[in-house]
Amino acid sequence: METGLLIVFFYGMLHAFGPDHLTAIADFSIGRNRSRVFKVALGFAIGHGVSLYLFALLLQQFDLSDELLAWGDIAGVSLLIMMGAYLLYLVIADRIHLGKHSHNGHEHLHIWYGKSHSHAAGQSTDVTRKGWAMAATLGVLMGIGGARGMLVSLAALSEQSVTPLMILSFTLGVAIIFVIFGFALMLLNQRLMQSKAMLRGGYSIMGLTSIGVGGFLLLS
Repeated sequence: METGLLIVFFYGMLHAFGPDHLTAIADFSIGRNRSRVFKVALGFAIGHGVSLYLFALLLQQFDLSDELLAWGDIAGVSLLIMMGAYLLYLVIADRIHLGKHSHNGHEHLHIWYGKSHSHAAGQSTDVTRKGWAMAATLGVLMGIGGARGMLVSLAALSEQSVTPLMILSFTLGVAIIFVIFGFALMLLNQRLMQSKAMLRGGYSIMGLTSIGVGGFLLLS
């Protein structure tokens, strides 16, 4: 039992390196502070694990077709493309702003989105404030399409039927890689937030990457 769980755990770590997964996390994390980045990474991992657990239960009761499950992949990839388009919109419409203000004598950088004059000091207008919840939703959608094959793989790796403990082990493996990736993004954000030009460049690159990865997966 322990050996099977360990194998599933490392399989989760390997699964986390999927380009669509890392791109989605980067989309929601770019320009965010440390706590937001980690919330996004964990939210996506939990969403992925929840989708596997729910579909393990559903597939035991119903014979869901591969065509039906494939709609989850299409929805997740389409959302990835829309996220990329939204990031490019923020750049083109000049709705990414970087400023400085002080709290208790400590100066720090602050990012807000929208028109440059719409931001009041100390008040965030970040429309993606709940990005971690959206990341969890995207994790669920991306887990739906490959649920059947993933569950078969988990069962084969552990040589037994899929259990909640196996799903938890898989999710932990995924979460560790996502958190490490989130830490790398946090370091990148610290550099991007040095100037508005660098921040806009980062958003442009992620927008194009997201559309490219999503388009490739949608057509493949």
